[in-house]
Amino acid sequence: MEIFKTKKELQDYLSAAREAKQKVALIPTMGALHEGHISLIEYAKPIADIRVCSIFVNPTQFNDPKDLEKYPRPIEHDIRMLESANCDILFMPSTAEMYGTNEEWHIDLGDLDSIWEGEHRPGHFQGVTQIVYKLFTLVQPDIACFGQKDFQQVMVINKMIKDKHLPIQLAICPIVRDKDGLALSSRNARLSEAGKKTALALSKALRHVRNQFTQTSPDQLKEEAIAILEQTAGVKVEYFAICETTTLHEAHTIEADKKYVALVTAWVEGVRLIDNMILN
Repeated sequence: MEIFKTKKELQDYLSAAREAKQKVALIPTMGALHEGHISLIEYAKPIADIRVCSIFVNPTQFNDPKDLEKYPRPIEHDIRMLESANCDILFMPSTAEMYGTNEEWHIDLGDLDSIWEGEHRPGHFQGVTQIVYKLFTLVQPDIACFGQKDFQQVMVINKMIKDKHLPIQLAICPIVRDKDGLALSSRNARLSEAGKKTALALSKALRHVRNQFTQTSPDQLKEEAIAILEQTAGVKVEYFAICETTTLHEAHTIEADKKYVALVTAWVEGVRLIDNMILN
């Protein structure tokens, strides 16, 4: 695996791949890698010749400085995981390498910027799109792999790709869960074993909604899901919603030709956890 820390090194290496007409997949991450991240690399293997994984804890997408400070950075562990997964390139830049002074960025994301994660983390998706656009411009990937777990983020990236007419195929890779059903997340490392068991309430509520989706109205299902969460000691619900997948507008009735997703965000042991499930 090649490791690059500067944009020039990476571009010089990739220019040779471009000349050889090799297909490039980009897997952007903030490190603290787990099997969910590795599944993105595995997903890219049969559809790309070169897999570029970036590790960059992006300061512009954190609206809470304490959250940025606490974000785990186990870089040796991450490198070992990527080598085991036969990743081709690791791009690991500094903040100074990726950002100049007083940079300005704004992209019109419509409602996606102000609902759910957008409402609870103001400015978050502006920061996400800013760094992802920089990575897209730098790597010029044919394919970009993102995990379904950050569902709203994937819809935001999809909108940016369409609005900016980028020639990039977006691959949305399924959520990876542990044997008990907890969605893998870098933040899980901050949970105790008891906390991880408590957090299973999120996937339990989502499964309930999926299983009853065709029999019960969305409003009733939302009430039942919140009840499952609130009846679990140690879970503090931030929001639960059943939405149409592309707009993420909350659904109160179901239309046969549309797809729906249930989104949940809750706090366990002071850790903010997100999860979702496609319903149809």
